[in-house]
Amino acid sequence: MKNYTNSRRQFLQHSTLAGLAFASSNPWNSIPFTSMINKAEAGKRIGIIGLDTSHVTAFTKALNAPDASQYAGYKVVAAYPRGSKDIISSTERIPAYTTEVQKYGVEIVNSIQELLKKVDVVMLETNDGRLHLEQALEVFKAGKRMFIDKPIAASLKDAEAIFAASEKYKVPIFSASSLRFSPSAQEIRAGKVGRVIGADAYSPMKIEKTHPDLFWYGIHGVETLFTMMGTGCQSVNRYINDEQEVVVGVWKDGRIGTFRGLKNGKQEYGGTAFGANSVAHLGPYGGYDPLLIKIIEFFETGNPPVSKEETLEIFAFMEAADASKNQQGAKVNLADMYSKK
Repeated sequence: MKNYTNSRRQFLQHSTLAGLAFASSNPWNSIPFTSMINKAEAGKRIGIIGLDTSHVTAFTKALNAPDASQYAGYKVVAAYPRGSKDIISSTERIPAYTTEVQKYGVEIVNSIQELLKKVDVVMLETNDGRLHLEQALEVFKAGKRMFIDKPIAASLKDAEAIFAASEKYKVPIFSASSLRFSPSAQEIRAGKVGRVIGADAYSPMKIEKTHPDLFWYGIHGVETLFTMMGTGCQSVNRYINDEQEVVVGVWKDGRIGTFRGLKNGKQEYGGTAFGANSVAHLGPYGGYDPLLIKIIEFFETGNPPVSKEETLEIFAFMEAADASKNQQGAKVNLADMYSKK
């Protein structure tokens, strides 16, 4: 254990910006973890790209647990640590999260190409959506199914390009917030209140300057809204004050849905669906397990549980909200956000 301790101490001491330490070499290569590497059947080996989000430790802990029978034998076997290059809240997490996933038998590799030789499917977890298109292209070319964590990209244009590449290489993908699969949200989606004639959703709204405002954290509440309302939003208006923000969407059939971003005060997730038969309030957050089960089903079948059209509309909604902000709350049409062919 002496070599392990010294190597880890040297790594932490010499990494002023976590993640930059992986630029030229992987300092964990010399550590004798081979006997600890997790085993999985061929076809069920998961690789992770990006160790700069708490999702990677939560997912790995669940998937690699000895009694994780609900995941059909899929295990995380390898990870490429490099995530964001310049978002400090992300880069500083890499050393600790690298150490954490190694506790569950995950091999650390030096590149995405090296990762792709060792795995069958991929979870693209890099917290920085600006890198997703470049990273996803390597996975597409290798022909491996992929889950892309939120945000799928840092712009609608890049999100469109990712789906175009998915179709070009005939490699299915999907992206989603875990809040989409909370039991109460899925019950509403399945018709618990009858036809949803309107809905309100709210979530914390932390902002990262490198991403459009709603892309970083508000996406959780926006995706909750679309889970309840479905597609068909035509326009949005955005209203802002120091405490919170409200984006009002009008659907093509006249229905109205709102997203409230909480900047201050109590930070919670929730919402209400107003239905033809009843009104329902979203219950407690269901944790990561419902999402993980959907990811594994997707890896098995290749059938995405969220359509391309809905994911792109969510991103058009968020970009239109930014455009409305720049126009002092004026109405902005989602159709104007999409790339012109």
